[in-house]
Amino acid sequence: MAAKNWSFRMTPTRAVLMALAAIGGALMVYRLVVGLGPTTNLSDEWPWGMWIGFDVLTGVALAGGGYSTCLLVNIMGIKKFAPIARAALLTSLIGYLLVMVGLFLDIGRWFNFWRPFVSWGHTSILFEVFWCVSLYTTVQLLEFGEIATEKVGKRWHNIFKKILPVLLIVGVLLPTLHQSSLGSLYVIEVGKLYPLWWSLLLPIFFLMSSFFVGPAMVSLESLLSSRATGHKPEYNVLQSLIKIAGYMMLVYLVLKIGDLFYRGAAGLVFAGNLEGNMFLLEMIAGIIIPLIICFTPKLRNSKAGLATFSVLVVAGVIINRMNVVFTGMSDYIGGSYFPSAIEWLVSIGLVAMGVLGYLFIVENFNIVPKEHHEVHEETDAVRHTA
Repeated sequence: MAAKNWSFRMTPTRAVLMALAAIGGALMVYRLVVGLGPTTNLSDEWPWGMWIGFDVLTGVALAGGGYSTCLLVNIMGIKKFAPIARAALLTSLIGYLLVMVGLFLDIGRWFNFWRPFVSWGHTSILFEVFWCVSLYTTVQLLEFGEIATEKVGKRWHNIFKKILPVLLIVGVLLPTLHQSSLGSLYVIEVGKLYPLWWSLLLPIFFLMSSFFVGPAMVSLESLLSSRATGHKPEYNVLQSLIKIAGYMMLVYLVLKIGDLFYRGAAGLVFAGNLEGNMFLLEMIAGIIIPLIICFTPKLRNSKAGLATFSVLVVAGVIINRMNVVFTGMSDYIGGSYFPSAIEWLVSIGLVAMGVLGYLFIVENFNIVPKEHHEVHEETDAVRHTA
């Protein structure tokens, strides 16, 4: 392939991202050489830190846009969402690749990462999560093969096209397993996880939140990437998409309130302690305000409303996972944990790598419909600084 067929425009923002990615990459190598002790603030009391809490548990949820969009477009046949299907797939694929890296970094003896493939601990929830995430990442890579072979390895394109329907079905089923299993990891923390978050419905809550955060994540990335690449976002499609997310969030809210009263934990919401306040923040900012935006047509149909909804829902799911992993467990575990500078820089580096990878692929492969890839005069000035 001639070099002229590939492009990656350099801008000040991208230069900063490349610097952050390089620092993160160097620190990842350092961590693999010297181990977890010198590079993290993890301890016997806090064995799960930022890389598991944010990079894995939160990352898996935020990458849910791929399977939720695939379900709507390819299983339910709602074709109006088709223009954003490839962008959703790409977002999800990059998200899961970063999750796999985060998981790899958190393994104490990382050189034994292959053992779960041959040592079947089938009674372990973590074993199911590891296998399911690995398989789903592989399926997404194969799904992306249908896009990639439009430009490279064209002789394989028809093969990928023929197996794509099977991959799409498997690619919808697998996430429903590991998204809920991540919640099951904390169902077994009976008496340890604070009652505002512990529930037998935790697997269902994790699965539902991974579904409704998908449209928000796809919308947010579409809005951000439009500034960087100059294409016009599919506003009508995105506004319809977040309405579906809104209905799921409404069911989630009703279930959540009903569950709190059923378990006698509703009184803890207004206890005024750290747990109660963090729960209120999660529910008000991440669920209730977005619902108001979603079901108010004037707000939902505005660019500002779409952006605000997306940011709040994404932030709400991040706060939820942080509450489950840290806030809800702190009282039982005791002690304290705050990520080290290396943990922060590695996670920031991973995000920078993901953004750069997304921009490179969008610029070089058929991800965004061509008719919306035109450069608009009003965005041209912005694009050159993004």
